[in-house]
Amino acid sequence: MIAGRMMSQLTTLFSGQNPGGPNPAVIARLLQDEDLATAKQNLWLPEGTELWIEQTLDIVALLVVIVLVSWATRALRKLVIVPLIKRSKNTLDDVFVDKAFFRWISYLPPTLIAAATVSQFPGMHPLLPNSEAIVQAVRQVLTAMTTISGTLAIGALIDASHEIYTRKSGPKQRPIKGYVSLIKIFIYVLGTVAAVAWAFGKDPSGLLAGIATMTAVLMLIFKDTILSLVASITLTQNDMVRLGDWIEVPGGADGDVVDMALHTVKIQNFDCTISTVPTINLVNKPFKNWRNMSEGAGRRIKRSLYLDGSSVRFLSQEEVDRFGTMAVLKDYIAGKKTALADSNKAAKASTPPLEVRRLTNIGTFRAYVYQWLRQHPNIHQDMTLLVRQMPPGPQGLPLEIYAFTNTTAWGPYEEIMADLFDFLLASVHEFDLELFQNPTGEDVRTMGS
Repeated sequence: MIAGRMMSQLTTLFSGQNPGGPNPAVIARLLQDEDLATAKQNLWLPEGTELWIEQTLDIVALLVVIVLVSWATRALRKLVIVPLIKRSKNTLDDVFVDKAFFRWISYLPPTLIAAATVSQFPGMHPLLPNSEAIVQAVRQVLTAMTTISGTLAIGALIDASHEIYTRKSGPKQRPIKGYVSLIKIFIYVLGTVAAVAWAFGKDPSGLLAGIATMTAVLMLIFKDTILSLVASITLTQNDMVRLGDWIEVPGGADGDVVDMALHTVKIQNFDCTISTVPTINLVNKPFKNWRNMSEGAGRRIKRSLYLDGSSVRFLSQEEVDRFGTMAVLKDYIAGKKTALADSNKAAKASTPPLEVRRLTNIGTFRAYVYQWLRQHPNIHQDMTLLVRQMPPGPQGLPLEIYAFTNTTAWGPYEEIMADLFDFLLASVHEFDLELFQNPTGEDVRTMGS
């Protein structure tokens, strides 16, 4: 009926009833009316239904399209792309999966397809009221979402490239993590600005120019806040501090982190006092975090026995034989006897004592301590274990014990370390060694008498 009426009007325009000839404006209006009538005929809902209901239905249908395409791309990624990469012999391509590059890429098709098809829905015909505004708003939002997904995909690609560089360069690589972080920050800022601008239908270049103009003012007014914000991001991104970590900050703070705000970090010291440290100080100044120790397999013992150098001497043959009967030193003494016998084959009875290799009490004691720690049930045997001599000094000859307990709990650790040194302090005298100690008042009185 509509088509017949339109044909009748067009026939009238081109017939003799219109002596002035066809009017182009009238023809254009008639054609537009015909397109509008066709668009109304193609609506999903019956004639007479409110147009906003039809357009709302179109938006819901668009969301369904986005969800379906998302499911399809996700299935393609998880069932096809990732298994193919995991089965390949090349391990470098696994980095792209680990860094979520394909995940962010899979978010692009749904928004791109939705932006391309939104104007094809019946209620979004350009001649229908409010349709152009709705299509423009939807495309703005979809463009912003696409920009964010693309920005994150580029960030993941940069991370993957950095990981590949690290693996290929080896442990002696030139570190480029700082440059990578700077590039990512630049890309994320551009992507965020562009997404916000497109979401509101603005030109990103204008928004960037406005931000650049305001940067100097913001830096002056919010200098401390910006520095604290950057410091907080740095602490979080690099996993430098967490709530509950035991940290030690030069200047008096030594305890557990109980609060992390924008400007300050609160530390509860072990005497239950609270120290407040500016967040920026944890980035600009060194501090010690004991988290790895707490989460590790053992806690380090690094303490020395200070021996009196005047008590160091050679062992007699009777002492060597006596120490050789001890289970801890049996293998050590046997091995040393063989080595010394081979070394001293050319020695004669008249050979000066200093030209003959002999065992010393401090060397035998050092071997005893090492073997004893190797058999101790509370010492972690898979971690570093050393018993070493340090350079002599005014406090005597340090014999340092460097070992790890098999627990990191503070109380048991202190108990184990105390038991170890209780025994070692008493064992020193069995090797005719003396502990170094500065003169006390009693020593002075004894010397005076």
